[in-house]
Amino acid sequence: MLSGRRLNLIEPSPLDIEIADVALGLARNTRWNGQTSGDHAWSVAQHSVLVVEIVRRLLAPRRDTSLELAALLHDASEYVTHDLITPLKSVVGDVFKEVEDRLMVAVHMRFGLPRRLDLERKAIVKRADLIAGATEAVQLAGFQPTEVRTLLGIKEKPLPDVTLHPMPSREAERLFLDTYEALAARYALERR
Repeated sequence: MLSGRRLNLIEPSPLDIEIADVALGLARNTRWNGQTSGDHAWSVAQHSVLVVEIVRRLLAPRRDTSLELAALLHDASEYVTHDLITPLKSVVGDVFKEVEDRLMVAVHMRFGLPRRLDLERKAIVKRADLIAGATEAVQLAGFQPTEVRTLLGIKEKPLPDVTLHPMPSREAERLFLDTYEALAARYALERR
């Protein structure tokens, strides 16, 4: 990693995970295999920040900082594995899922989260992820709203009141880091 850390993909250590590496990797990693409209790709970093915003909406008016942090980091393993499109993930199968799971456990441990989210909290993040995916599909990837359900199998509806703006990777990296820093500071205060 650019931080100088050496991450073992088979046995990842939380000590080898740096948020700057995660932010850089996710900002340069594209959603939808890069097949989105606009001058810049829609990055996994931007997607992750959108998922945080959707989690906030789903939980409003209350806040759950640890869940927001988990939402920001829900695709963190992709800073090294990249965002494999869903059809390819099914072909690759269990080996990929195991590597991804080990990385996510290490990420969660590194940032003070439970090794794995309980089913209820995981379902909230997954729902937010699907809403984000539906919104991206319609606004950026050329799908019609009806195709979100029929072709992509996403039952959630796109957000009607959000406009997505893909940004250069450096801006996406900064957005991700700013979001992380705000959440991490709040989470640290709550855990005192």
